[in-house]
Amino acid sequence: MRLRTRLTLWYGGAFFAAGAVLIAVVYLIVRDRVAANLPAPGDSVEYLVQARAQLGMSEEQLLSLIDTVVQRQQDANDATLQGVLLGSVVALAVVGLLAVVFGALIAGRVLRPIDDITATARRVADRSLHERINLHGPNDELKRLADTFDGMLARLDRAFEGQRRFVANASHELKTPLAINRTLIEVAAAEPDADHRVRGLAANLLAVNERHERLIDGLLTLAESDRAPADPAPVDLADIVAHVAAQFAAEAAEAEVAVTISAAEAVVTGDAALLERLVANLIANGIRHNRPGGTLAIGTTAIEGRARLTVANTGPVVAAYEIDALFQPFRRGEGRDRVESVRGVGLGLSIVESVARVHDADVEAVPNPGGGLWMTVDFP
Repeated sequence: MRLRTRLTLWYGGAFFAAGAVLIAVVYLIVRDRVAANLPAPGDSVEYLVQARAQLGMSEEQLLSLIDTVVQRQQDANDATLQGVLLGSVVALAVVGLLAVVFGALIAGRVLRPIDDITATARRVADRSLHERINLHGPNDELKRLADTFDGMLARLDRAFEGQRRFVANASHELKTPLAINRTLIEVAAAEPDADHRVRGLAANLLAVNERHERLIDGLLTLAESDRAPADPAPVDLADIVAHVAAQFAAEAAEAEVAVTISAAEAVVTGDAALLERLVANLIANGIRHNRPGGTLAIGTTAIEGRARLTVANTGPVVAAYEIDALFQPFRRGEGRDRVESVRGVGLGLSIVESVARVHDADVEAVPNPGGGLWMTVDFP
């Protein structure tokens, strides 16, 4: 039950309870006053003595007359009390219903700032930390709550922005010495007097240097993919899949992985470069974590207005409880760090999840019964 409904019910219940107590008190007061107006037995005897002399009535006739008058008065009093009680209950019901309606309006008015806080928190969680509530009004509890939330968002925004700047700057700074190292190694290996040991060492160093370059590129992409697209535009996933799959054709052939593509039109709104990196990482993951003679099926489709990308590959058996770990940076299945693998640097699926998150997409990975993964990305 929503808080507004609970507040309305509490307000209405309190009003009805207070009204019932008020009706009971008024009813008791009226009943006591009416009963006090009836003649007492002593007054009846005294009146009987005076009336007999004036009216010339017998005692039996006078007693009968008094009983009739008292009974009619009692009936009138009972009718009055019943009318007062019935009218009070009807008035309580009508005014109570109006109070419930006004209570709902008041509860909505009071809770409106909380709705604004909730909506801002949802937008911030889905997109970026740049939005603020900026609640205007008296300096009450809700205003202080909104200001505290804005302050927390500002600190988080500075922290995340500083982290992104650090990763980006560190990646750019590390690229230069790695490029210099690659050049020096290539020059040393190309010397005429370099023997086979020097050339073998140079090849190993170049492989390590290339892997470090991929790691830095992955870190830089991960830092840049965690922010919302600055200028989103319609992009057809089918075109991206066809383009990226062609780039990985040679690698798939070398790995003896058969690639099949079923690309129907699936238009999404987002950043084309980030979406291309998402597709590339999924295809690369499907090829490099496959087996010789395996398959990789890539498909795009639109279901009820939502674009869907599917990438299914064969490969080693993955347990269901290891799926979440695959999306963590530098992690791989079977509890080992993916940084140990020569097939990648362990950032591919982390980048996929980050790109999907900034595009409000849902990523789901399901183990295939025979081994490998079935990856699905659903876009809004």
